[in-house]
Amino acid sequence: MQRFLIQILFFGSLVSLPSADADEPRDSAPAKAIGKWLAPQVWERDVDVPVVELGPAGDFDDTHIFAPCVAEIEGKSLLWYSGSTGRVAERVFSLGLATSDDGLRFRKHAPNPVFQFGDGRHSVLTAALLRSTDGQCLREDGNLRLWFSAANLTETNALHTLHESRSADGIAWTGASDPQLSHVYAPTVLKDGDAYLMWYTDVSADPWVIRHARSRDGREWSVHPSPVVTIDQPWEQKNLFYPYVLKTDGVYLLWYGSYWIQHPNQTALGFAVSTDGVAWHKHPENPVFRPDPARSWESNYTTSQTVVRREDGSFRIWYASRKAPPFVNKYFAIGTARWDGP
Repeated sequence: MQRFLIQILFFGSLVSLPSADADEPRDSAPAKAIGKWLAPQVWERDVDVPVVELGPAGDFDDTHIFAPCVAEIEGKSLLWYSGSTGRVAERVFSLGLATSDDGLRFRKHAPNPVFQFGDGRHSVLTAALLRSTDGQCLREDGNLRLWFSAANLTETNALHTLHESRSADGIAWTGASDPQLSHVYAPTVLKDGDAYLMWYTDVSADPWVIRHARSRDGREWSVHPSPVVTIDQPWEQKNLFYPYVLKTDGVYLLWYGSYWIQHPNQTALGFAVSTDGVAWHKHPENPVFRPDPARSWESNYTTSQTVVRREDGSFRIWYASRKAPPFVNKYFAIGTARWDGP
């Protein structure tokens, strides 16, 4: 059966989308499922201050804080994050925890951190919980499953490896597993049926790209032979990073970060949609979520994000931010925003 392209005009941008087979009903075409997600995304910052900030002097997170991993469990919002003290060249990240009743105002757990790699050299970076396709936290055998990237950041060209840990309560975690994959940064892991699906940043070479992997147990991964998202839009520069994926209404949604070529020293978030998690269609108006120069704590970076879809169909994002140079803090605060959805 023949395949053809449908071209849809979205707000001044022409986007080519794969159609269904020519003899299929038009209203069943993948283009229809994809198209609604390429309308503008209007994110509302609905708090006036960061939801999590650096700790006081002497705390483990008094200088660097990023990568919020948020889950809504039993009416509470739990936010794990990577925090560190010390100069950029000496930083070693551990995993902190903060909790909230509404996802907007968080209290840090005491004592923090709740998890460290254990050797005093390797950082715990970009934690990712096992989630259902709609982004809700999943337990297996009563436990949370957490994947993270580990690297000795004091080394030049540090090797990033993927590890796993488990916890019954989100506070006491098992020791880091043996490496599952190499060159992995910022994983996101969904369980779709019996399959474990992962998207991650491949940091093995410049420019960084986004790859996809599958597993039957969440431990041994089969990596797709080609990157699934690469730099190909005018705003993207240097690297792609922090992929975060959900599946809703039968399609996969991806928010990802890049350096913003038109704005030096800034990153922003792009968006893409896919019917299979491999072939992605980027939003014509990327980046869809940007730094806010009016807010000093998030004037330059807004990345390393978690996105959750709520029962009412809206979406909430938690993201890490950075102030304007000089970049003493790799990241400075964690914020949140809301989008009503398409």
